[in-house]
Amino acid sequence: MLLAITAVVVGLLILVWSADRFVDGAAATAQHLGIPSLLIGMVVIGFGTSAPELVVSAFASAQGNPGLALGNAFGSNITNIALIIGLTALLAPIAVASQVLKREMPILLAITLAMLWPLYDGIITRLEAVVMLLVFFAYMGWSIFEGMRGEADELSGEFEEELKAHQMPLKTALIWLVVGIILLIISSRILVWGAIHIASSLGVSDLVIGLTVVAIGTSLPELASALAAVKKQEHDMALGNVIGSNLFNTLAVVGLAGSIHAIELEPLVISRDWVAMVGFTFLLAVFGFRIGRANRINRVHGALLLLGYIGYTWYLIATGFLA
Repeated sequence: MLLAITAVVVGLLILVWSADRFVDGAAATAQHLGIPSLLIGMVVIGFGTSAPELVVSAFASAQGNPGLALGNAFGSNITNIALIIGLTALLAPIAVASQVLKREMPILLAITLAMLWPLYDGIITRLEAVVMLLVFFAYMGWSIFEGMRGEADELSGEFEEELKAHQMPLKTALIWLVVGIILLIISSRILVWGAIHIASSLGVSDLVIGLTVVAIGTSLPELASALAAVKKQEHDMALGNVIGSNLFNTLAVVGLAGSIHAIELEPLVISRDWVAMVGFTFLLAVFGFRIGRANRINRVHGALLLLGYIGYTWYLIATGFLA
């Protein structure tokens, strides 16, 4: 048990560090290729912060533990909104000005609701997972097309400021890109091994460990990005990273895991975890994108999200650990 806990801690530390190096290298490489800043921010940085979830879930599914993969994806989505946005807004209210985010938020809500389709029969089949991946690639193509148009937007300006921190020679960028990928793979294998052994020792399912320990750990890059962005008054980027990450987790992470190994669901996945994910996504849409009013996630909203996260975690422990 002690060795497994050590493996999880060490795996998470290396995972978070390597994910940061990967994003730095990928963003700098994209700059050298002349890709527009908005596109780099939305695709490279936005989705790059979800690299830990993708690699961890892929390894978990390949090793016959798809429940851990699903828990990681759903748990990360819940953590991103309720814990990360909640904590960030409590520290400093988040003002939303970007038209891009106002366009992306309904898409996230619709896709989160649509997840009921592969869940309702108790199993995410490989065919359903492939469809999710196809939807993700279609969304990526649309995002790239919109990003290449280069329309002026608040988010574009914030990404331009952020990308100044990612400037480095092409050779250095490629080295960090490769090193980041290699360490992501190694640390993910260590983390998955430790998480599986902890679940076995505690007598709980892989899903519960994925929803808690692994989800919080793999969401650390999003937390760091959100806090740093708000500190620099880059509010739209803080929210954009979470929206992009949740879209990536829902379609790409679950889709890849399910295409590797069909995911059989525990009974509470829909009534507890999917409902919580939909509920928090809806609250984010209501708080941050109200029609006819200032788009601002204030401290009261942040406190409500955090209280909701505490309530969900308590219920998860009661039904997963104490049942």
